[in-house]
Amino acid sequence: MAKTFFSLQKFLRRAQCFLFFLTIAYLMTGSLLLLQRSYLVIQQTYRGTSGSQSPSAEGGVQFPERKMVHNNIYWNPNGISGATLQTKQLLSQKYGVIDQPIWLISRSSELRQIRRRWFHNFVKNQEASTDTTSKTMKHIQGNKGTYVGCFVENQEKRTLTATVFYDLRKMTANHCQEACAERTYVYAGLASGSECYCGNSLPIKKAKEEECNNECKGEKGSICGGVNRLSVFRSEELKGSTKQRRNVTYRGCFRAPENVSQIFPISFPNLTVEMCSEFCSEKEYPLAIVRRTECFCGYPTAQHNFHERLNDSLCARFLNDTTGLEAVKENSYCSVYQTPIQDTRCTNRNFLPVKSKVFTALSSFPGAGNTWVRHLIEHATGYYTGSYYFDGTLYNKGFKGEKDHWRSGRTVCVKTHESGKREIELYDSSILLIRNPYKALIAEFNRKCGGHLGYATDRHWKSREWPEFVNSYASWWASHAIDWLQYGKKLLVVHYEDLKMDLIGKLRQMVAFLNMPINEDRLLCVENNKDGNFKRLGSIQMTLEPFTQEMKNMIDGYIRTVDKALKARNLTGLPKEYMPR
Repeated sequence: MAKTFFSLQKFLRRAQCFLFFLTIAYLMTGSLLLLQRSYLVIQQTYRGTSGSQSPSAEGGVQFPERKMVHNNIYWNPNGISGATLQTKQLLSQKYGVIDQPIWLISRSSELRQIRRRWFHNFVKNQEASTDTTSKTMKHIQGNKGTYVGCFVENQEKRTLTATVFYDLRKMTANHCQEACAERTYVYAGLASGSECYCGNSLPIKKAKEEECNNECKGEKGSICGGVNRLSVFRSEELKGSTKQRRNVTYRGCFRAPENVSQIFPISFPNLTVEMCSEFCSEKEYPLAIVRRTECFCGYPTAQHNFHERLNDSLCARFLNDTTGLEAVKENSYCSVYQTPIQDTRCTNRNFLPVKSKVFTALSSFPGAGNTWVRHLIEHATGYYTGSYYFDGTLYNKGFKGEKDHWRSGRTVCVKTHESGKREIELYDSSILLIRNPYKALIAEFNRKCGGHLGYATDRHWKSREWPEFVNSYASWWASHAIDWLQYGKKLLVVHYEDLKMDLIGKLRQMVAFLNMPINEDRLLCVENNKDGNFKRLGSIQMTLEPFTQEMKNMIDGYIRTVDKALKARNLTGLPKEYMPR
């Protein structure tokens, strides 16, 4: 009996040791797998984030290695050869049979991987320090302007109404002051450590200095306001030294309305053009209107929108006339000048007061102008747009909806570049933005190589990345449009080129589609600020033709395919300027 008990005890001890070592081995294996998975995720994020692409050995941007191989028999100078291109008939309950080329269907999984590699990036937010005393002293030290004080910010009725920019990583007091001085504003106000506002009037209510306790994101130990608190600087000292200060621009000669003093209530007599523009800038008006020697300040309005420009000689003849003839006096003309001041009637934006149960997509191929259209929609409706991705650069430009989850319901529409049946059916309605693929490919390649406002260099265009980019992305341009035409529910198609030609008309159409009230003054304000902060800096003349003849034949075939899909859904085809190339 004792021997049996001893054997059992010995066995249990061995089993205990075995289980102990087995547990250690299991934990080590799990740790190795977790480390391997983390390495793969980090590696994929490093290669594919839209905000920071890793440079190739040649200093360019790495693109997907997998190439789109096209058999030459599929293509000819007239585009797709219908006799040899394999297609699949897709049955739609609403729009009948649509022929889709096999190459569009077979590449869905590959394109989905490309999209995810390019359009997910992350921004690390630095946490503000809590040392209030040392921060307050930094208000005065190291800044070019004069620190005025800490003020209460009324978000509903802002005194510093011009929203210049946000910057979650590089905001400093000097950066904000220089931006306001460039726009000829007197005061620069910083809030929440990363937001910059400008104006010519101080906020009414002062706050305690310790309430401005948020550290500037780009300068440790320096203060940039707080929650609903503004650190205000007077930037007059910077005005004379700002190198790129914005100038007054001439908008044209217009017929003056009979009730000009009622439409433009701010006026001064006996002023020159320079004195008038400076006076209107100080009063924070975007337009300076000169009639004879009278000066008026104001905005474009429904009563006088400044769309019907006259011959400039009419204003010149009127101003130079000294005869005092009655006929000249009856023909009243005015010269209109654009001041550096921002039209702020449409800059105030908020999240939807009630969460929307209808999810509307603003879908486009990359490079089709999605960011610009978001700027137009936000200022026309007064509500933020969301995004399926998070782009810290766009958040810094004022798109606060970037930080919201795309299904939050607090935004008026959601930016997406996704395609495919599953992704499209997540939305109840959608605005499909289409742009000439030649222009869209160039714009997207510029963005990848030079950022949102930069350009690719000649080295980029001559490198192997460009043909690989065209092979991968040109077919995506076609498959993206066809997928949304096939699976989109309630759909509004907007062509980028039509929007450029008829901004107010197309924007009014989009606002109505979003079930938002149409405010004519807001639309005119958008027209006044149509470029925003998203126009590429300057212009660059390309020294070479980027598209080879083989590329043109391929892209022309895709254009004809999308044109056919649009007409199959009883929509207007692509603009004629897309073809021929």
